[in-house]
Amino acid sequence: QLQASGGGLVQPGGSLRLSCAVHGSTLDYYAIGWFRQVPGKEREWLSCDRSSGDNTYYADSVEGRFTVSRDNAKNTAFLQMNVLKPEDTATYYCAAAIPCSKWPSDYKYWGQETLVTVSS
Repeated sequence: QLQASGGGLVQPGGSLRLSCAVHGSTLDYYAIGWFRQVPGKEREWLSCDRSSGDNTYYADSVEGRFTVSRDNAKNTAFLQMNVLKPEDTATYYCAAAIPCSKWPSDYKYWGQETLVTVSS
């Protein structure tokens, strides 16, 4: 099971860090993907962090602003979001897969949603 947290309201230009805790398994077995979705649109892939932690991938829309990391000892992955923009407002999800993928259908386990609102 995955448990996502850390969403909230932030002003444009601000930062948030989302957490994705893995329960019942070990984080280092999985690649962790991050997605977001706004009403009426398809789920958007943002990034993926390989289980080995030695390679990460980012969508162009967040490259340079978002950073993924993981603490295998705490069984938790993170999405650090900086320089947030109003268009980053969405419901965010973490998911686990083997291996990394951009496609939601490749992810077997999903965390619950966490809402991020970027507004002044």
